[in-house]
Amino acid sequence: MELNEQEVIRRENLEQLREMGINPYPAAEFKINATTSDIKQSFKKDEVKQVTIAGRIMSRRMMGKAAFVELQDPYGRIQLYINRDDICTGENKDLYNIVFKKLLDLGDIIGVEGHVFSTKTGEISIHVKQLQVLSKSLRPLPVVKHKEGVAYDAFLDPEQRYRQRYVDLIVNQGVKEVFLKRTKIFQSMRQFFITKGYVEVDTPVLQSIPGGASARPFVSHHEALNIPLYLRIANELYLKRLIVGGFDGVFEFSRNFR
Repeated sequence: MELNEQEVIRRENLEQLREMGINPYPAAEFKINATTSDIKQSFKKDEVKQVTIAGRIMSRRMMGKAAFVELQDPYGRIQLYINRDDICTGENKDLYNIVFKKLLDLGDIIGVEGHVFSTKTGEISIHVKQLQVLSKSLRPLPVVKHKEGVAYDAFLDPEQRYRQRYVDLIVNQGVKEVFLKRTKIFQSMRQFFITKGYVEVDTPVLQSIPGGASARPFVSHHEALNIPLYLRIANELYLKRLIVGGFDGVFEFSRNFR
């Protein structure tokens, strides 16, 4: 596979990190004690709270010896304030001047430790005192910029979103909520049936006789038995057999193939 310019540069950055003794694959264990949502919900202006958090770099603004970074974890995003002399307390400033400024890219995963504060504009942020590289992203992410609730250069192409759902989840805020809501809906339905005395079951996905009215099934072949099998179109016949067998009520969240 031919690499584009960005992918080549990122691999070169990876090699330089390794030469400096930093190996992101696999990274050393990094224990966190907070998440973005925890920090924002529990923030108090008169309290100095130390936090350790990890996440993906989504944007950054460099200002000489200091920088602002937008960090994303599974629960949201938060701003980091990184000062060169804070994370490089000795004479060696390579962690900031080389690693952070030159070898880290958007999409890389880092772990940071610092205290929570509020900027002059009222944004809850983390003043970073320690920084650790956890993983290197070898492929660039689409850069989606948000300003006043409007997304610019959004990742909206349906073909790309469905084929690269992981990218869709990373860059498009709100997509993850759809997945979580779907899970909660299924959990609610499952709990409802269970409280009513129904039993959750599994029925065959490969069937010797496909049921499902006039729908056309996908055909497969069982090598050991030398028989044709069909991906199920419907599961109701097997559920009815369980009722005949003595169950009062059964249910299944089944994948059907039409």
